[in-house]
Amino acid sequence: RRYPTVEVRAETFNGSTHVPIPSDSAFLKALLFELRLVDEHVFVEQRDTCTRINHCCVHSVSTAAGELWPVLAFQKSGLIYACVPLVEGTLEPRPPLLTISGLSQGLALLLGIMDYVSPSRKNEAELSSKVGQLRNLLIQACPLGTPLNTNIRSLNSSFEDIQEMPVDKEQPAWRSSTYKGKPQVHVCITEKVKCMQYDQRDVVDTWQVYGAVNCKCDIEGSAPNVTLSLTLPTNAPPLQDIVVHHCVTSVDPAMLMSTSAEPLHDSVYNGPYKFPFIPPSDSFNLCYYTSQVPVPPILGCYQLVEEGSQIKITVNLKLHESIKNSFEYCEARIPFFNRGPIAQLEYKVSYGQLDLSREKSLLVWVIGQKFPKSLEVSLTGTVSFGTAGKEHPTDYVCTGNTAYVKLYFRIPDFTLTGCYVDQHSVQIFVPGKPKITASRELISSDYYIWNSKAPAPMVYKPL
Repeated sequence: RRYPTVEVRAETFNGSTHVPIPSDSAFLKALLFELRLVDEHVFVEQRDTCTRINHCCVHSVSTAAGELWPVLAFQKSGLIYACVPLVEGTLEPRPPLLTISGLSQGLALLLGIMDYVSPSRKNEAELSSKVGQLRNLLIQACPLGTPLNTNIRSLNSSFEDIQEMPVDKEQPAWRSSTYKGKPQVHVCITEKVKCMQYDQRDVVDTWQVYGAVNCKCDIEGSAPNVTLSLTLPTNAPPLQDIVVHHCVTSVDPAMLMSTSAEPLHDSVYNGPYKFPFIPPSDSFNLCYYTSQVPVPPILGCYQLVEEGSQIKITVNLKLHESIKNSFEYCEARIPFFNRGPIAQLEYKVSYGQLDLSREKSLLVWVIGQKFPKSLEVSLTGTVSFGTAGKEHPTDYVCTGNTAYVKLYFRIPDFTLTGCYVDQHSVQIFVPGKPKITASRELISSDYYIWNSKAPAPMVYKPL
């Protein structure tokens, strides 16, 4: 799709440095050449010289009129997604990529198109049908060359419906359609905890919590107003590094200034965390946050020692008493890198069961949905290995006794910060009593326990 209005703006902005976009066939030929999909075995200095810096998806395409830049293009599942973003300024010298807002807008639009098209790539008829509908969808998503809604899936593919859509001056650009029916709001708080535990005196363990509040608001009206509040228990650490969705209409500036880069003190923002907003039609993340929680949910110790041709392992895990002892799943995975398949295994577990992966290079300790009353579990074992083959995992970091246990778990209806949404605090200024459902969950993310008997990669070392 071409936008003459954008091309006129580009000519005005770029002046003498402007390079017009060639015909579709000429552009395609030049793009295929740049992406090395034609003449890939031929060395072309302008394209292949090692002095040329490649910026991932941002390309410079040679045309008869000169170098067309920036061209955003990437391949995915046998398809090429490409667009030419507008640079609002001169092209000589080339401005830094981070200063070109059109690049992020173009990438968001291409990713939205990819999300819409890619599930059908194995069915030629369905793929052809979806590509045929793209032109109508782009009229809504990007009517005059500026992306208004990059979630292509949420748009209506019927062109007749687009023409009949009522024009409401109050309806914001991010509400692509209007809802008819009983009002209902779904809110889910998802917290992810990252952790690095070393069990060593001179190394500090680290853990971080990242939260996201996802909302789906099915509410009538062109611009409904909703106010949602996040609540914390008494004496809980405050939320920090808060980033809000663009549909939020106003927040206390102090809320956005609270950062984890500074130590906690009395002047830190402690709430209330209120978010008034006009919701988009589809589900969206209302805000993101971090928090400096005092302890990780599971404390662990891992020891791996080589004794001749065997290695001895010991793993101890303890669930902190403040954590809800009700998991959807909880397991510890113990990989063995740069070694052959496990030939012999003797072990003892105090709780749960131990499984060996099909490749015989990974132990999976399934703890299950609850820790025992003591909140502590342990595993001891002796492992010996066969001859290493190509199919067994290698790792440049985990050499010798440098190894780790990685934890995977999900605790429903629980957050590490204690953050929750009080359903009675959700205000919706529409007629009728809305149905409000709120849920929360804690999920592990990069939760590592390193072998305390060997050096491990550190996030940082104390001075």
